[in-house]
Amino acid sequence: MSARNRELFGLIPAALLVTAGFAAVFLSRDDLLGGLSGRNQVSNLSLTYGAIFLGLCFGAHLVLRVLLPNADPYLFPLVALLASFGLVEIYRIDDGLARLQAQWFVIGLGLFVGTIVLLRDYRVLERYRYLIAIAGILLLLLPRGFAPTNGAYLSIRIGSLSVQPAEFAKIAIVVFLASYLRDTRQLLVTAGRRVAGVTIPPLKHFGPMLVIWGTSMLLLFYIRDIGSSVMFFGAFLAMIYVATDRLSFVVIGLALFGLGAYLVAGHIGHISDRVEAWQHPFDPALLNRVQGGSYQLAHGLWAQADGGVLGKGFGQAVLRLPGNSDCVSTVDCSLLPAPHTDFIYAVIVNELGLAGAAGLLGVYLLVIQRGFKIALLARDSFSKLLATGLTSVFALQVFVIVGGVTKAIPLTGVTLPFVSYGGSSVLANFVLLALLLLVSDRARREATT
Repeated sequence: MSARNRELFGLIPAALLVTAGFAAVFLSRDDLLGGLSGRNQVSNLSLTYGAIFLGLCFGAHLVLRVLLPNADPYLFPLVALLASFGLVEIYRIDDGLARLQAQWFVIGLGLFVGTIVLLRDYRVLERYRYLIAIAGILLLLLPRGFAPTNGAYLSIRIGSLSVQPAEFAKIAIVVFLASYLRDTRQLLVTAGRRVAGVTIPPLKHFGPMLVIWGTSMLLLFYIRDIGSSVMFFGAFLAMIYVATDRLSFVVIGLALFGLGAYLVAGHIGHISDRVEAWQHPFDPALLNRVQGGSYQLAHGLWAQADGGVLGKGFGQAVLRLPGNSDCVSTVDCSLLPAPHTDFIYAVIVNELGLAGAAGLLGVYLLVIQRGFKIALLARDSFSKLLATGLTSVFALQVFVIVGGVTKAIPLTGVTLPFVSYGGSSVLANFVLLALLLLVSDRARREATT
């Protein structure tokens, strides 16, 4: 079976998940829409949703079949599986948000196709690396002119729309780093001085990269987006290691990160509150604090513990107490804060248990594995570094949100890719996926010839 046929058949489970998931939501709400003895519209409506989802993905598949015939055949079906799961879970939480998420999914597919059509030769991005870097820095600066959300300046408002520029800035910074390291990776190792067994790169080659990357990191602290800071820093270290094959750079970077985290946690109130809540989530004084407390984290941990191994059942998580007529939206009156964004993973674990969470994380691991395999197959340095950086950012985004909700690290405000509600995240990650498939098509074509 050809690669593109494997991709096509891989889309079927995602469509079936949409069909089965919506049917399960209808049944859990006793919303039979005609009843099992009547017209049985539950099956018809859920089948319609599944067919629409499959049709949209099939359209994107045709573009890949024509323009990228050698691209990785598993990445797009895996992402479709994540997106289908996210749509069903968000619909279970709030109908209105699910409709908006579906619209963002359609726009994201359009952006995915547009990126592939316009960037057939993605290496043209190297020519504009400084313009791309400046655009990424400006995107990070924009949210400071708007009101903060939970102490962090994450989004800008355009009418009724809310956009998180950091989602797109991460791609811009990765493109710049991949292009710059391609030109200077040898000089960073051979032209440097050895001090105590460690190579110190020459400032004239290392300086411009530090200026761009350092400015972006400072702006992330300025807007208090700590989750994106971790993603940017982790991607930077991964790309430096791949470019130079020097573990000492990574060790020094981690040491500096630890020192910086220690200083920041003790002097910035918003971050200090997050660290304190992480250390003592069940402290009554923190649990009852309205702002800067541990209410979110504690309730998320209780929800996950309540799920057990197999979960309470799909649609059975208690997000809203019955009998409260003042609560129109589950999101506004939820016992679990932000169940559609930050804590959607806690809802999933509560309903599907440890088994369901392991399955979801397994899909993410497969996406990450395919991304790093693309980096291994790529022959030119820019492609290899670009695939490494994009995959690292994606992997770290999953780690940051799941680690925060499970108390492995302090809680941050990023989204779970393709699953959490958020238009900016969906659009940016579809662009990221398109770039990976562009690299994959070139790498696999060169490997076969």
